[in-house]
Amino acid sequence: MVRPELTQFRRIVVKVGSALLVDSNAGEVRSSWLAALADDLAKLHHEGREVLIVSSGSIALGRSRLKLPRGQLKLEESQAAAAVGQIALARIWSEVLGDHGIRAGQILVTLQDTEERRRYLNARSTIAKLLDWRAVPVINENDTVATNEIRYGDNDRLAARVATMASADLLILLSDIDGLYDAPPKNNPGAKLIPVVESITSEVEGMAGDAESELSRGGMRTKVEAAKIATTGGTHMLIASGTIEHPLQAIANGGRCTWFLTPANPVTARKRWIAGSLEPKGTLTIDAGAVAALRAGASLLPAGVIRVDGQFARGDAVIVRGPDTREVGRGLVAYDAEDADRIKGRSSPDVMIILGISGRSEMIHRDDLVVGGSRHGDPA
Repeated sequence: MVRPELTQFRRIVVKVGSALLVDSNAGEVRSSWLAALADDLAKLHHEGREVLIVSSGSIALGRSRLKLPRGQLKLEESQAAAAVGQIALARIWSEVLGDHGIRAGQILVTLQDTEERRRYLNARSTIAKLLDWRAVPVINENDTVATNEIRYGDNDRLAARVATMASADLLILLSDIDGLYDAPPKNNPGAKLIPVVESITSEVEGMAGDAESELSRGGMRTKVEAAKIATTGGTHMLIASGTIEHPLQAIANGGRCTWFLTPANPVTARKRWIAGSLEPKGTLTIDAGAVAALRAGASLLPAGVIRVDGQFARGDAVIVRGPDTREVGRGLVAYDAEDADRIKGRSSPDVMIILGISGRSEMIHRDDLVVGGSRHGDPA
């Protein structure tokens, strides 16, 4: 299998761990390394690609700023350290990207924000708008309130969930190792790097090991689990060494890494999930003009809705039916049932007057809509 090239990808998520960002001895940011990474990120950005960063480091930076002793922190100590470190982390990324004329926007999430559909849609919309504005979202796990992320090291899996939520076509995990080996390379001098993983089998999962760095909260095992999340969601993933300067340029130049490939793409994978995995909570009946618009690839606007049935919340899956009651498709609705009923048949400017808020212009965005009429049919 021929490995892909970075030039093939439009939306790229880069995950940076604490062990790379923060010097474990000094407790400070590795400034020279970060400046080199920022050069790489800026190059991708200026080429017209959309770049997102998932950055760890808030606890490590907070620990340094507070001059806390070395050793294991209690949960509440980690959360308090993160509160201090998040401010420092946001400033660092803002400055290093600002040196290249790039605006950064901070988003704090937990795994729950990527699992609960209402919060998922809010985070997804914020990310999409920042990318529209050509800003770089810098996403950090919200360690001030999170528990599992601190205790179990879910940063890699969080990055994978963010990548699929953002419909990224590539996730890059920068690590202290340059990829997946067929055996732990530290203990096996003859261990071989696996350059391309076409599918994640039990054999591949068996190659994963644990974290070895004091600051790292995720080892190869969580990286392989992240690859399962990413590839299932239609996102390619790669693991590469972040210990060198200009790590993304090294990847572009054919440097050592492991690619995890997916046969799908983010939109196709997402729409198959909507079509076949979610239980509909209600029904929207639409007029003939809206049916034609949806089949042409448009979003569903409130003006095209003539009837609302069921009890659903924003982010729930609903069935969309035409005036003849035949199913047109399924999608994630942007309004609660009560509000949807109030604005049905109305133009977008009327929504603000009726609800008192600007709201979403679409009842169902086309990225959250599967047109086809079959639960297991091919997505539009």
